[in-house]
Amino acid sequence: MREGLEKEFLIRDEEETDPSYGKRPEDRSVGELLRYGVVNLDKPSGPTSHEVVTWVKRILEIERAGHTGTLDPKVTGVFPVLLGSATKIVRALLNSPKGYICLMRLHGNVKEERLREIFSQFEGRIYQRPPLKSSVRRRLRIREIYKISLKEIEDRDVLFEVECEAGTYIRKLCHDMGEVLLVGAHMAELRRIKSGPFTEEELYNLQDLKDAYVIWKEEGDESIIRKVIKPMEKALIHLPWIIIKDSAVDAVCHGADLAIPGILKVERTIKPGMTVGIFTLKGEVVAIGKSLKSADEVINEDRGIAVDIERVIMPRGTYPKIWRKS
Repeated sequence: MREGLEKEFLIRDEEETDPSYGKRPEDRSVGELLRYGVVNLDKPSGPTSHEVVTWVKRILEIERAGHTGTLDPKVTGVFPVLLGSATKIVRALLNSPKGYICLMRLHGNVKEERLREIFSQFEGRIYQRPPLKSSVRRRLRIREIYKISLKEIEDRDVLFEVECEAGTYIRKLCHDMGEVLLVGAHMAELRRIKSGPFTEEELYNLQDLKDAYVIWKEEGDESIIRKVIKPMEKALIHLPWIIIKDSAVDAVCHGADLAIPGILKVERTIKPGMTVGIFTLKGEVVAIGKSLKSADEVINEDRGIAVDIERVIMPRGTYPKIWRKS
């Protein structure tokens, strides 16, 4: 995709892609987007995450869809929904950073100076035990608060913004800050404003999705639905990218780990142990895997395995089986 090509790559080899196979993600038909697309949905207050996904499937008349991280029924905001085979990339998004706007209600009066002091103490690595009403085991965990900033104070209502590691419980964060402040506190309202590469800038509600689909089905107008449903590659912009040769694509699709000779470009930031995306020259995602070498090693070495493939996304046969000939 165009966004991916703005990344900073180290070039290992040069090659032109063959236009006779594969397709740029933005050139996919609407039917293909329903199988390999993502909707940046504005979740309403009330329904569960599962109910919202069910409504999306009914609206689009598809059998499969999945979300990238559960939101409590009363929580609103950024809720990416992956369509069809795009659900294969869910794991790559589950652990992506999240951002929230929260209204915390204090149970007693606190001076602003003291409040700001406590906020600064909660930035960085913190310990959390999931609340009683959670879907995971209640064991002590470490989560990182990347950034927390106080936005507004009105009496005992405190509005703040937080960017944090996936799996951080904001309700528990409010409770813990209240404990440290010695007055108690609870989460009054919460809205997610970021999930991985998705933000509030391009957010659509369920009615937008329904209108776009009906206009496409009944009038043949694709302009609106193409704004609402984006290629699944948009959901992977936050990952480090490796671009491979056309001749290496089908081998990876058959489960082969990625060898250095099949690589054209590697994002400069890649280090061993990182989750990386494997892409074609046209910007299509082929697979997701764990890097075994740094970007510099990939550029300077002639052989060896660069990526342990964990999840193949592209269907077999999309690119020719050149690997069998060699």
